Amino acid sequence: MKCALTGHRAVGKDLTRAALEKTLRELAEKGTDTFFCGMAVGFDMLCCEILLSLREELPLRVVACVPCANQSERFSSDQKRLYERLLAACDEKIVLHERYTEGCMFERNRYMVDACDFLLAYLRTQKGGTFYTVNYAKKKGKSILFV
Repeated sequence: MKCALTGHRAVGKDLTRAALEKTLRELAEKGTDTFFCGMAVGFDMLCCEILLSLREELPLRVVACVPCANQSERFSSDQKRLYERLLAACDEKIVLHERYTEGCMFERNRYMVDACDFLLAYLRTQKGGTFYTVNYAKKKGKSILFV
């Protein structure tokens, strides 16, 4: 089974690292072997970090789906260091564009939904990229697990 991840850049107090790790562990233990991660700040990188640690004990693959090669250009220095470390540790890296182009983030989200069996979503507002991705997944008939 293949899972795509989508969530907000700001992770609220309603989602703890421990709760997210429990969910990801359960998915992997029940047969989800591939996770598509968009590598954005917040939910994406938190999931990636957890999955890479779970990979030490569970048979899973983490696929970084990068909208553009310069995705981290506007990240803080700490975020860039984390991003580079996580990206280097992923099992596969898919880069859709060399440079940022209008709509490349949405293109990345569609790519992940098209490639997955189901979507794991952290959705708290009815706008933005996560909302778009959830709606796209619904339109494609994908199962959605909300955290």
